Amino acid sequence: MIMRFGSPSSPKRKLTLDCICIHNLVAIFCLVYAILKISKLIVKRNECIQALQPFLGPPKHWFFGHIREFKQDGTDLFKIVEWAESYPLAMSMWFGPFVAFLNIHHPDYVKAILTSTEPKDDLSYSFLIPWIGDGLLVSKGQKWFRHRRLLTPGFHYDVLKPYIKLMSDSAKTMLDKWDSLSERDESFELFEHVSLMTLDTIMKCAFKMFSFSLFFSSEINSYIKAVYDLSNLVNIRFRIFPYHSDWLFNLSPHGYQFRKACKIAQSHTEQIIRNRKEALKDEEELHRIKAKKNIDFLDILLCARDENQQGLSDEAIRAEVDTFMFEGHDTTASGISWTLYSLACNPEHQQICRDEIISALEGRDFMEWEDLSKMPYTTMCIKESLRLYPPVPGISRKTTKPITFFDGRSVPGGCLIGTSIFAIHRNATVWENPNVFDPHRFLPENSAKRSPHAFVPFSAGPRNCIGQNFAMNEMKVVIAQTLRRYHLIEDPTKKPKMIPRLVLRSLNGIHLKIKPVHLEP
Repeated sequence: MIMRFGSPSSPKRKLTLDCICIHNLVAIFCLVYAILKISKLIVKRNECIQALQPFLGPPKHWFFGHIREFKQDGTDLFKIVEWAESYPLAMSMWFGPFVAFLNIHHPDYVKAILTSTEPKDDLSYSFLIPWIGDGLLVSKGQKWFRHRRLLTPGFHYDVLKPYIKLMSDSAKTMLDKWDSLSERDESFELFEHVSLMTLDTIMKCAFKMFSFSLFFSSEINSYIKAVYDLSNLVNIRFRIFPYHSDWLFNLSPHGYQFRKACKIAQSHTEQIIRNRKEALKDEEELHRIKAKKNIDFLDILLCARDENQQGLSDEAIRAEVDTFMFEGHDTTASGISWTLYSLACNPEHQQICRDEIISALEGRDFMEWEDLSKMPYTTMCIKESLRLYPPVPGISRKTTKPITFFDGRSVPGGCLIGTSIFAIHRNATVWENPNVFDPHRFLPENSAKRSPHAFVPFSAGPRNCIGQNFAMNEMKVVIAQTLRRYHLIEDPTKKPKMIPRLVLRSLNGIHLKIKPVHLEP
């Protein structure tokens, strides 16, 4: 029998048919998967509509929801405040066709959420996990409870007290660098300087890294840039609905940039952990830690044991270090930068603070622990700035059970709840003239009249910021030493444009002019 080329029994022909069959099967599988995925999303959308039925919201686009209302031009946070005037307790907000949040911005609503142990939402916070891991910020349930209990001793009064000198030294390094800037009649961008300083403080206080100057380290500058890029990319991922899919995001150019920035940020924390583990091999160092003298955050992570004598895994340690490196320097840098800006815009309050600080320091150019309680007016100014410019402008949770609010409306389990801290702090039904800088709001008699959930820059309840005392201490130290040394002057030609990037930043930077303070001999 003669075999013809291309006949059905030809190996080449058979291979071609097999390939076609495989391609068809793959296409059918993809089609079925897409149909199932879309069906699941439609069910989810219907559940969201049903859950948020009692809560009205601003008009939305059928596909984009409210995403297009946020222009990324410095007006986004004020858009939420504007909507909150029409919906003073809570409102529904849609981010794309399938994701909806109940956005709350009133103390009585906030109380119901923040006094609970409801976990962080599993959408937006999940985008952080490839960067900072499943640490204290994003973990939930027993894992969160165990880690919180193990890490709490790291923020005890006795641990924080020696940090004041280290904070003071870092602040002085930054202010010395500003000497040349004070001789110019032009403004400079503040946030970058303060970020370097707060990172220097974290490295000294939490990780005992004194071996290099952060203010001249290209490696540390690369870490800060990586954090900025990661914060921006997380925001982009949340805004672009297809990026909610891990594999689509990972295939995109933004996904590539995210992985590259993660590698840079995590290489720093890995080096910190390696250095400390190496130091713990030294018997004298180990004895010092066991004696609990000058213990720091990383000591606690490496040596902590629960009631079953179980410590943290290497993965858990790295997640907590990554979390604290980011949270501990970036949020504090935001708080300090916006407070300095607030005082530059309000020179009369700035001078009252300066007089108070000079009196408290009694001729010294550095801070001590006892000085922190001698600056009540400065503390009120810091709090007022945190009200107007909260370092973390919004947080979110996911309900695990139905929650009923004080007005009788309720949401079922599985609902995403966004708490707009920025809108709470500027809610006109809670604060008189909310956009005016007025430190007297925080006089004890005035604070006593308000709900404790009207002012929540560090969140509240069991999942509040574990490092809030550390952050407040650092803000007091830096603000005091800065005002003692320099007059802060607003640059009216460079008004900052606020943008939420995990922390509160400015699209065009935060610019100030400074002039030396001439003290009487």
